[in-house]
Amino acid sequence: MKKVHIFNAGPCVLPEPAIEAAIEALKDFNGTGMSVIEISHRDKAWEAVMNECRGLWREILGIPEDYEVLFLAGGASMGFLNVAMNFLEKKAAYLETGAWAKKAYKEARGLGEAVIVASSADKNFSYIPKGYTIPTDVDYFHITTNNTIYGTEIRYDMDSPVPLIADMSSDIMSRPVDVTKYAMIYGGAQKNVGPAGVTFYIVKKDLLGKVSRYIPTMLDLRTHIKGESMFNTPPVFSIFVMNETLKWIKSMGGLKVMQKRNEDKAALLYDEIDRNPLFVGTAAKEDRSIMNVCFVMAPGYEALQDEFMAFAKAHKMVGIKGHRSVGGFRASLYNACPVESVQALVDCMQEFEKLHK
Repeated sequence: MKKVHIFNAGPCVLPEPAIEAAIEALKDFNGTGMSVIEISHRDKAWEAVMNECRGLWREILGIPEDYEVLFLAGGASMGFLNVAMNFLEKKAAYLETGAWAKKAYKEARGLGEAVIVASSADKNFSYIPKGYTIPTDVDYFHITTNNTIYGTEIRYDMDSPVPLIADMSSDIMSRPVDVTKYAMIYGGAQKNVGPAGVTFYIVKKDLLGKVSRYIPTMLDLRTHIKGESMFNTPPVFSIFVMNETLKWIKSMGGLKVMQKRNEDKAALLYDEIDRNPLFVGTAAKEDRSIMNVCFVMAPGYEALQDEFMAFAKAHKMVGIKGHRSVGGFRASLYNACPVESVQALVDCMQEFEKLHK
């Protein structure tokens, strides 16, 4: 169906079966005679989708029963505030690994005391800080596991002496995760698990309700647990497509298969970046993301940036322009990005190299 190679950082490429199911549901949802964007969220047919989607999250990620799965609006940017609202009582700690981590920290600072435990800002967030100590006098420690702008990733589940909270917007469902190591995992769906419009929260229920401040109703995660993610009208279409995307992940073999596919795709592109004299990667090799591959023209070839961008576009590459704050190039290799697209980009880079030897 797709006639271009999509490397958008988000909204991103989605599985074709999910798109096809969405097209049919837009015409007639589950034989109801209504479009999925017309269905009442109180309809039994819709409640079945919500239940199935929650069940798939639990099954695929292995989420224990003492955690709740929520589907809300507002994106991870609203999540930054929800984290502090629901967990910050005295002090919070943050790992600063990029632009989104900085924004999460800012929201906490607006509600109380927050500290940055370690930062990679000194080298433009091109690495993941190491050798730091997580303080024990804080309510939680917040991390951003994958940094879409800079192409770095924390690819393991760390041990923390305090509740660990992770923004996993851009690498959720790309690998197995030990959910029990986290107090909460949250993020926007528009990378690996669906279109824009829905935000997932996986939260350990008994850690809520510990702060003494008043929490506005819509920002209190307990409100949405009680309302089963339908305290107000949920983003039904986005949740429908997310459910279909999770079905596809399950049909492909689950997260171990996704991890292998993603690692293979990333290795294919990183190997070409390291081999090709025209390009150079921007992230420290030991911290390279398998989701977002960031690179620039090599020293001496900077003047070719616009030419390569046009060359890639002519070869049907979409979305490889780097974030406006850093420039260069970025290829996002989320779950549904096929290896054929990555190979096409590698071929494009090699062909461009031949033109400039």
